[in-house]
Amino acid sequence: MQVRTQFSVFLINRPGVLADVANALSDAGVNLEALSLADSGEHGVLRFVCHDEDVARRVLDEAHDRWTETDVLVLDVPNTPGQFAGIARRLADANINISYAYMTAAAEGEPSKAVFKVADPAKAQDVLQK
Repeated sequence: MQVRTQFSVFLINRPGVLADVANALSDAGVNLEALSLADSGEHGVLRFVCHDEDVARRVLDEAHDRWTETDVLVLDVPNTPGQFAGIARRLADANINISYAYMTAAAEGEPSKAVFKVADPAKAQDVLQK
Protein backbone atom coordinates (compact mmCIF):
# COMPACT_ATOMS: atom_id res chain seq x y z
CA MET A 1 0.00 0.00 0.00
CA GLN A 2 1.42 3.36 -1.04
CA VAL A 3 0.46 6.98 -1.40
CA ARG A 4 1.12 7.66 -5.10
CA THR A 5 0.69 10.43 -7.64
CA GLN A 6 -2.38 10.23 -9.85
CA PHE A 7 -2.57 12.25 -13.05
CA SER A 8 -5.92 13.62 -14.23
CA VAL A 9 -6.02 14.62 -17.88
CA PHE A 10 -9.03 16.62 -19.05
CA LEU A 11 -10.03 15.64 -22.57
CA ILE A 12 -12.45 17.07 -25.12
CA ASN A 13 -14.81 14.31 -26.27
CA ARG A 14 -13.59 14.01 -29.86
CA PRO A 15 -12.17 11.06 -31.76
CA GLY A 16 -8.42 10.79 -31.39
CA VAL A 17 -7.91 13.01 -28.32
CA LEU A 18 -7.54 10.08 -25.91
CA ALA A 19 -5.46 8.17 -28.46
CA ASP A 20 -3.08 11.12 -28.85
CA VAL A 21 -2.41 11.34 -25.10
CA ALA A 22 -2.12 7.55 -24.71
CA ASN A 23 0.27 7.33 -27.66
CA ALA A 24 2.45 10.14 -26.32
CA LEU A 25 2.75 8.35 -22.97
CA SER A 26 3.40 5.01 -24.67
CA ASP A 27 6.03 6.46 -27.01
CA ALA A 28 7.88 7.77 -23.93
CA GLY A 29 7.77 4.33 -22.28
CA VAL A 30 5.24 5.25 -19.58
CA ASN A 31 3.39 2.15 -18.38
CA LEU A 32 -0.10 2.91 -17.07
CA GLU A 33 -0.58 0.74 -13.98
CA ALA A 34 -4.21 1.68 -13.33
CA LEU A 35 -6.55 3.97 -15.17
CA SER A 36 -10.07 5.26 -15.25
CA LEU A 37 -11.85 7.22 -17.96
CA ALA A 38 -15.05 9.07 -17.09
CA ASP A 39 -17.37 11.03 -19.35
CA SER A 40 -19.09 14.24 -18.34
CA GLY A 41 -20.82 15.31 -21.51
CA GLU A 42 -18.49 17.32 -23.72
CA HIS A 43 -15.39 16.43 -21.70
CA GLY A 44 -13.81 13.37 -20.21
CA VAL A 45 -11.28 12.80 -17.45
CA LEU A 46 -8.51 10.24 -17.83
CA ARG A 47 -7.06 9.34 -14.44
CA PHE A 48 -4.01 7.13 -14.13
CA VAL A 49 -1.10 6.09 -11.93
CA CYS A 50 2.30 5.02 -13.24
CA HIS A 51 5.84 4.50 -11.94
CA ASP A 52 7.38 6.92 -14.43
CA GLU A 53 5.93 10.07 -12.85
CA ASP A 54 8.66 12.47 -14.00
CA VAL A 55 8.42 11.20 -17.56
CA ALA A 56 4.61 11.40 -17.44
CA ARG A 57 4.82 15.04 -16.30
CA ARG A 58 7.17 15.88 -19.15
CA VAL A 59 4.99 14.13 -21.72
CA LEU A 60 1.79 15.76 -20.46
CA ASP A 61 3.46 19.19 -20.46
CA GLU A 62 4.44 18.67 -24.09
CA ALA A 63 1.38 16.79 -25.37
CA HIS A 64 -1.55 18.23 -23.46
CA ASP A 65 -2.32 21.48 -21.70
CA ARG A 66 -5.07 20.49 -19.26
CA TRP A 67 -3.92 18.11 -16.55
CA THR A 68 -3.41 18.00 -12.79
CA GLU A 69 -1.90 15.64 -10.26
CA THR A 70 -2.96 14.58 -6.78
CA ASP A 71 -2.06 12.03 -4.12
CA VAL A 72 -4.07 8.82 -4.02
CA LEU A 73 -3.84 5.62 -2.03
CA VAL A 74 -2.91 2.57 -4.14
CA LEU A 75 -3.36 -0.92 -2.71
CA ASP A 76 -2.79 -4.44 -3.97
CA VAL A 77 -6.10 -6.18 -3.32
CA PRO A 78 -6.69 -9.94 -3.44
CA ASN A 79 -8.95 -10.84 -6.35
CA THR A 80 -11.72 -12.37 -4.21
CA PRO A 81 -15.28 -11.33 -3.39
CA GLY A 82 -15.68 -8.73 -0.66
CA GLN A 83 -12.19 -7.22 -0.70
CA PHE A 84 -13.29 -3.83 -2.06
CA ALA A 85 -16.29 -3.78 0.27
CA GLY A 86 -14.06 -4.48 3.26
CA ILE A 87 -11.74 -1.60 2.43
CA ALA A 88 -14.68 0.76 1.90
CA ARG A 89 -16.20 -0.30 5.24
CA ARG A 90 -12.96 0.20 7.18
CA LEU A 91 -12.53 3.69 5.71
CA ALA A 92 -16.18 4.55 6.43
CA ASP A 93 -15.87 3.33 10.02
CA ALA A 94 -12.88 5.69 10.40
CA ASN A 95 -15.01 8.55 8.99
CA ILE A 96 -12.89 8.78 5.83
CA ASN A 97 -14.88 9.72 2.74
CA ILE A 98 -13.98 8.12 -0.59
CA SER A 99 -14.33 10.75 -3.32
CA TYR A 100 -13.86 8.09 -6.00
CA ALA A 101 -12.10 4.80 -6.54
CA TYR A 102 -11.19 2.47 -9.38
CA MET A 103 -9.51 -0.89 -9.77
CA THR A 104 -7.54 -2.86 -12.31
CA ALA A 105 -8.66 -6.21 -13.61
CA ALA A 106 -6.54 -9.21 -12.65
CA ALA A 107 -6.31 -12.85 -13.54
CA GLU A 108 -7.71 -15.29 -11.02
CA GLY A 109 -5.32 -15.64 -8.10
CA GLU A 110 -3.46 -12.42 -8.96
CA PRO A 111 -3.99 -9.19 -6.99
CA SER A 112 -5.79 -6.20 -8.44
CA LYS A 113 -4.70 -2.62 -7.82
CA ALA A 114 -7.25 -0.39 -6.13
CA VAL A 115 -6.91 3.38 -6.28
CA PHE A 116 -8.71 5.51 -3.69
CA LYS A 117 -9.05 9.29 -3.74
CA VAL A 118 -9.57 10.42 -0.16
CA ALA A 119 -8.98 13.76 1.57
CA ASP A 120 -6.12 12.37 3.67
CA PRO A 121 -4.33 9.42 2.01
CA ALA A 122 -1.82 9.09 4.87
CA LYS A 123 -4.64 8.73 7.42
CA ALA A 124 -6.40 6.18 5.21
CA GLN A 125 -3.13 4.28 4.90
CA ASP A 126 -2.76 4.21 8.70
CA VAL A 127 -6.34 2.94 9.11
CA LEU A 128 -5.88 0.16 6.57
CA GLN A 129 -2.53 -0.97 7.94
CA LYS A 130 -4.03 -1.74 11.35
